[in-house]
Formats: sequence, C-alpha cells, structure tokens
Amino acid sequence: MANARELFTLRKGRNRNTLRKRIGNRPRLSVFRSGKHIYAQVIDDAKGVTVASASTLDKELKGKIKTGANIEAASAVGKALAERASKAGVKEVAFDRGGYRYHGRVRALAEAAREGGLSF
Repeated sequence: MANARELFTLRKGRNRNTLRKRIGNRPRLSVFRSGKHIYAQVIDDAKGVTVASASTLDKELKGKIKTGANIEAASAVGKALAERASKAGVKEVAFDRGGYRYHGRVRALAEAAREGGLSF
C-alpha cells in the first residue's frame, strides 16, 4: 500500500503529463501549498525560466494578510501573480495544480489570477 506522499506524487505526475500533452507553447502556472504558505510561479518550460512568481512570503503581501494559510491569502497571491505576469507579457497560461485538488486555496488562487487578467 502506498503512503500519502507517494499517492500525491502519482497524482502530480498524472496531472503534469496530461498538461504537457495539451499545453502547446503556453507557460505553466504552477502552485505549491504548505501548511503555512502558498506559492505560485509562471514557468516557461521551453526556455526553462520562471517568468513571474508570488507567494505569501513576499514583502508586499506580508503586511496585507493575517496568515498565509487561508483563502484570502491565496487570492492575494493570485492577484499579485497575475499583475507580475502581465508586466512580463504573459496573458495565457496552463494551470498546473500539482497533486492538489481544485478547491479551497488552490481554487481561490486560480480565480484571483483569472480576475487579474490571466486566462486558462
């Protein structure tokens, strides 16, 4: 029987492989969440470069949010990431949720990024 970490890795790989088949030449919006914080990056896999990133540990966001482990913090990160990505010239991305389910903080980040101008 596989433990929780192995199952997470399997889900992440399955999601990423499906994403690579459908992604085309768009950058990928990758999400990582821990118990205390949430992080997001827009990655151009063709060049191997991170185009934009945001997290609850950023100086701009730290003063605005109470904790990094709630939906409000995730939506603040999504808005900040969308703003930084648009400054870098990225409008369309592919959403890579990793092994996480699309609900809660991951969903809040995605919806805020859409509101901020990213399309996926």
